[in-house]
Amino acid sequence: MSLSLFFRPVDASVYEWVSNRNTAFKAMEVYTDEFPNYAEADIALIGIGEHRGSEFNEGIARAADTIRQAFYRLKKGSGAYRIVDLGNLVDGHSLEETYGRVREVCETLISYQTFPILIGGSHDVDYGQYQAYETLEKLITILSVDAYIDIEKLTDSPDTQKPSQHHLHKILMHDPNYLLNYSHLGYQSYLVDAEVPGLLDKFYFDAYRLGLVNQSITSMEPVIRSADMLSFDISAIKSADAPGHARAQPFGLTGQEACQLCWYAGHSERLTSAGFYEYNPDFDDEKQTTASVLAIMIWYLIEGYYHRTYEEDFESNDFIKYLVPLPVRPEQITFYKAKKSEKWWMEVPTPQADRLKERKSIVPCDPSDYEMATKGELPDRWIQTQAKYL
Repeated sequence: MSLSLFFRPVDASVYEWVSNRNTAFKAMEVYTDEFPNYAEADIALIGIGEHRGSEFNEGIARAADTIRQAFYRLKKGSGAYRIVDLGNLVDGHSLEETYGRVREVCETLISYQTFPILIGGSHDVDYGQYQAYETLEKLITILSVDAYIDIEKLTDSPDTQKPSQHHLHKILMHDPNYLLNYSHLGYQSYLVDAEVPGLLDKFYFDAYRLGLVNQSITSMEPVIRSADMLSFDISAIKSADAPGHARAQPFGLTGQEACQLCWYAGHSERLTSAGFYEYNPDFDDEKQTTASVLAIMIWYLIEGYYHRTYEEDFESNDFIKYLVPLPVRPEQITFYKAKKSEKWWMEVPTPQADRLKERKSIVPCDPSDYEMATKGELPDRWIQTQAKYL
């Protein structure tokens, strides 16, 4: 079945005023009359209008086109820019049907090595994004950026609780389970039940408070580099920079920090899909500030993608190999440093290496892990990773 059956073309009102030939719009193939050739593309934009999973948030349905208006006028970045815009996904008759459509579209694109970027929709749509990986026969890592951790307990009246509040629970309980790790950036403690971070820790998942992310945005790079899938809720950005959210918060990431995270994500060879959720133009200001921030975040994600270095052969001359002895088991840890990008990795023994395929047992890390090992201490990241594998 052709994917075109799932989509509506981008309305002319979104792009008819774009005249500058150096814009992103002019460099892309947009679904207007003919459906784009996604199989030959590097990246595919997908508009999502599904809002039934989020409470009092109908304006989400217009999010994708509002973001497009801001993105289309940005200047074309570097790289080949083989980018297509597939238009807006038609909602299913039910939420589950919409998830199924998102799954089929993302699964098809990933099979062609085309990177899907979902824009708009409520955050629970990432359940369909996650399901797209089911047939890949490998364990994956999800990176979620969100002020909340959407794993709320079901109430006595579950019909009154929207899926966007507990979609993470749905992902964790999905069968079959192919989730290796879940990393959460930017949660705000006063918005999250006190036991939730501890629950994630029991699964050996990673949750980083907003304060830790603000303290050192660069230390988040190895966390981002480990992810296969990015799910970004706009609530993570402070309301001064992104007011267009039903639950916008006065504290959060700055727009600049959000762009930095997107650059890291795009630059990671492992990441194969991204979704930007919960933007509602009804809550945005007159200048549509949130739409502009989102457009620039997507621009940096694409820019990072076209600066990927594809550092994969750890035994090549492109890497420096460090063997660090330890006074305790495992007695030695092997580190790798890329000469060009100066990124770090370390080996973690695991009995599941056969299931991890290209991931093997070499995981992203940063210089602090190496420095800790040289002092005779096991890095926390090493301990957490091995416990997760076991």
